[in-house]
Amino acid sequence: MSLTTVLAVALVAMVALISPQQLGVIVYKVALVVLAGVAGYGLDRALFPYARPHKFDIDGLLLEEAKELTNDPETVIVLDSANEWIPFVAAQLRRAAIVCAAMLAVGLGL
Repeated sequence: MSLTTVLAVALVAMVALISPQQLGVIVYKVALVVLAGVAGYGLDRALFPYARPHKFDIDGLLLEEAKELTNDPETVIVLDSANEWIPFVAAQLRRAAIVCAAMLAVGLGL
């Protein structure tokens, strides 16, 4: 277990000892934030179906797998130049920002 997991379990145990009636509230809030993360991920997939991070391939590594799995290797964009990795990173950062914004919006609304 990581240190963060141990600390989280210890804090929940402290809440259970001090104020057990608050455990339901904690579970509810955590469930809402997790649901917001899933909704943010779904929103990113719906808004940007053509620019998914896994569709970008650096140095052609995924292209070989795509040829083995499907007959249409054109679904993967191969990045072989030094500057062509920028769209890949931008797609990852975009997805992270959308998921983070959704989770933050729900968290602040609680």
